[in-house]
Amino acid sequence: MSAAARDRVALVTGAARGIGAAIAARLAAGGHPVVLADVLDEVDSTAASLRSAGHEARAIRLDVSDEAAVAELPRLLGGLWDRLGVLVNNAGISPKAEGRARRVRDMPADEWRRVLDVNLTGAFLVSRACIPPLAARRWGRVVMIASQAARTKSRIAGAHYAASKSGLLGLARSLAVELGPEGVTVNSVAPGRIDTPMARGAASGTNEAFLADIPLGRTGSPEEVADVVAFLASDAASYLNGATIDVGGGSFMP
Repeated sequence: MSAAARDRVALVTGAARGIGAAIAARLAAGGHPVVLADVLDEVDSTAASLRSAGHEARAIRLDVSDEAAVAELPRLLGGLWDRLGVLVNNAGISPKAEGRARRVRDMPADEWRRVLDVNLTGAFLVSRACIPPLAARRWGRVVMIASQAARTKSRIAGAHYAASKSGLLGLARSLAVELGPEGVTVNSVAPGRIDTPMARGAASGTNEAFLADIPLGRTGSPEEVADVVAFLASDAASYLNGATIDVGGGSFMP
């Protein structure tokens, strides 16, 4: 357990379950006090399980797409705010109709806007709010959880999801340039097919068909994504900035 990590509070959005919960658990195991943010009630029990394991964890309710709510982060974190060292923008949604993404021709505009609001604007709002405490410390780590859908074609993700995650990579690069001189690195992780509640909600046969394109022949686990995030949040990743790491078992090779 890193002694330095104990003074680097980690804020993880979309942390109630799936990849976000695994990231929070991995960072907590590494010594970080963690703040789990989500709109789901489940975030309380996720944080409680970390506390029962002896970790410092707090749950907050946060709709990342709500600018007024995000502005309350300093108050919500209280004494932890000035100790913020790690931000993981993981919150995201991927609406489906009967387990499948709608085609653009069938997609309601309000669904398009909602996905962009949560997946992309949410990351912008939270990142913007967190810049002051990170820059003040002259040390910080921001990690964007993107998607393989941002890197190549996808027959599973909807156009709104792919567009939002592609935008997330652009946001990360811009922030990497802006914040690098202040000691804050910004990197992205692009998971492929990961065994999460979101993935399990796909139509019958979807995940099985995806396996044919994965050289490792299996889906990944949230914990495998979390291990990469923990590395990016560490001192060992001090010269990585503006990078995108693909975690997909070889299903996408640039």
